[in-house]
Amino acid sequence: MSTTTRAAKAHPAQAMRTGSKPKRHYGTHIFLTIMAIMWLVPLGWSLFTAMRPVASTNEHGYFSLAGAFNFDNFIQAWNQGGFSTYFLNSIIITVPAVLLTLFFASMMAFAVSRVSWKFNVTLLIMFTAGNLLPPQVLAAPLFEMAKHFEVPYSISDSGNMLNTYIIVIAVNTAFQMGFCTFVLSNYMKALSADLTEAALVDGAGIWRQYKDIIMPLCRPAFAALGTLQVIFIYNDYFWPLLFIQSGNRLPITTAINNLQGQFLNNYNLLAAGAIITVIPTLVIYLLLQRHFVAGLTLGSSKG
Repeated sequence: MSTTTRAAKAHPAQAMRTGSKPKRHYGTHIFLTIMAIMWLVPLGWSLFTAMRPVASTNEHGYFSLAGAFNFDNFIQAWNQGGFSTYFLNSIIITVPAVLLTLFFASMMAFAVSRVSWKFNVTLLIMFTAGNLLPPQVLAAPLFEMAKHFEVPYSISDSGNMLNTYIIVIAVNTAFQMGFCTFVLSNYMKALSADLTEAALVDGAGIWRQYKDIIMPLCRPAFAALGTLQVIFIYNDYFWPLLFIQSGNRLPITTAINNLQGQFLNNYNLLAAGAIITVIPTLVIYLLLQRHFVAGLTLGSSKG
């Protein structure tokens, strides 16, 4: 008698369940649908408001479909808010900050996950604990440090680090490194130790192991972290507003301030400016969605 036949006779109920239809998770689907609607409704409402002229809104109200729909608010917001200049500033800040964060975090993660030494766990805890500290607590000390850090006037027109892209890039890199180090170190720990041991036997040094063996295997994790870091740093409003006083160097998140009136706000225009601000991060996420999901799920079955 075969093993399958014996199992069927011993557990008839289990055998019947084997041929049954898979269980449907209706509760999970309902929960995810509700959450998706809650996330999409504000974005959809902003887009709906942005495409309506303020005259139509004043005449028919915000909760109506009457009136014209066009892209005039987007054109006016782009010109009035100076989005072209602010968007370039965001690129200057975001791209170096993301690259530096991933580079330094990858080296730190390699040191605490692939190299056996005395302080690897201690350093990992310190990097992770840094994310638990609210950034606003360090605002005053960092501002004073930037104010008294003298640099040549060829770099800064104020003679210090204030009103420069460098200080914003450095602070964003420092604050994002802890999270990236934690994620990358866990990912690297899931990789087989035989890879680096074989490379060590062949005479590969630490730098060769890091650059030629571990880094190529971490591309999914880099894609996921890179997507998150672009969104985090691009959307950051606090640090640029703290360190940069010159209006022509502020990032795109501050451009919406130019759309506010002194006595009356045009909320249709503000909605159009908010949608323009969101578009770059939305495009980046859609382009890297496959890599982002792969980076989050890869390693879940390792063990």
